Amino acid sequence: MSVVTEENCELAELSFAELEAELAGLAAHIYAGTCRWLELVAEVDRRNKLVGCTCAQWLAWRCGLTPRTAREHVRIARSLGGLPVIRSAFGRGQISFAKVRALTRVADPANEESLLELALELTAAQLERALRAYRRVTTEEAAAVQQAAYLDWYWDDDGSLVVRGRLAPADGAVLLKALEAGHAALRPRGSAEPQSTGAEALAAVAELALSGREQSGGDRHQVVVHVDEAALAGAEGGCELAEGPALAPETARRLACDASVVELKERDGEPLSVGRKTRSIPPALRRALRRRDRGCRFPGCENHRFVDAHHIEHWARGGETSMDNLVLLCRRHHRLLHEGGYLVERLPAGKLRFRYPWGEPLPDAPRPPPGSLDGLFERNGGPPVGTDSYRSGAGDRMDLDLTVKALLAA
Repeated sequence: MSVVTEENCELAELSFAELEAELAGLAAHIYAGTCRWLELVAEVDRRNKLVGCTCAQWLAWRCGLTPRTAREHVRIARSLGGLPVIRSAFGRGQISFAKVRALTRVADPANEESLLELALELTAAQLERALRAYRRVTTEEAAAVQQAAYLDWYWDDDGSLVVRGRLAPADGAVLLKALEAGHAALRPRGSAEPQSTGAEALAAVAELALSGREQSGGDRHQVVVHVDEAALAGAEGGCELAEGPALAPETARRLACDASVVELKERDGEPLSVGRKTRSIPPALRRALRRRDRGCRFPGCENHRFVDAHHIEHWARGGETSMDNLVLLCRRHHRLLHEGGYLVERLPAGKLRFRYPWGEPLPDAPRPPPGSLDGLFERNGGPPVGTDSYRSGAGDRMDLDLTVKALLAA
């Protein structure tokens, strides 16, 4: 059974030429609008005022993109700032986003005019193929790249672990696949909500490699932290990783929110007694907490994996380990509530209120900023965007060898 609407009747009355003209015109407008959109992305990235996430993570959440797509958009936005000729053609709707994506992988100010000429004559698929071949021709030192590979690390003065390395392409691809798996493990299935930075994804890969399965809280592969009881309660005291650098007391409090705890009594540096290991969150309470919260409770977050139980009033300061004083948070948002200065308070009827470090409540969902597409195309110069703006390419069979030679000559 089909439903005939007024809109369907209107479309059915259009000739093929009219359909083609409107399709081409709308496509050019979409490309010009995408150029403006990427300019806005580049400006957000340049200002670097996002709290607790990267520009790509924020973009994925705010505009409903997958994290991988958002990272690619940020890459292209950054590249376009240094490619005025390509950006101008894109802003006039002459080249598609697919072509711009391919061009920004190899273009620079010296060759962008030549590459743009090629892009105007080739289809998007032909341009992708030509530029892939061009990149292969220019990677003649594969053996040197393999020998130059290295990985080293050290503890920095501020206590952070600094990792530096260089991998050959194939090994780098394996690492990126592992990081993608780490990103996937940290975000809910089907969600565009940004859940992890590259550093967090790498930590997730390490956790999964050590444990062999997803675990949480006191069951995770153990990283030992030595912390004075006074430091946990908010007074002066020492905190350090076993065989590692010092930690901030607030970091120790975050780790102790949901961990295994062993009490060790000392006098003059000598141990007097060692208590039994206990879990700050008993297993039965954790099951009830997971059933109630069903994942991270931070506004807008849908993560239900790698979550910690957070004490609203820390147990070291007298807070109870009870359902009323606990809330599930993902690793990033748990850090925001400790090291980031964010606050949470429980309201009646089981509701929560999260606050920024300066005290303002977080909204459940931000309002879209005011804006308009009026004057979009006038900003890009040249004639208005229309049916003939987009240069689709002739579609003729491409001579790949000749094309690559032309690229190298350019």
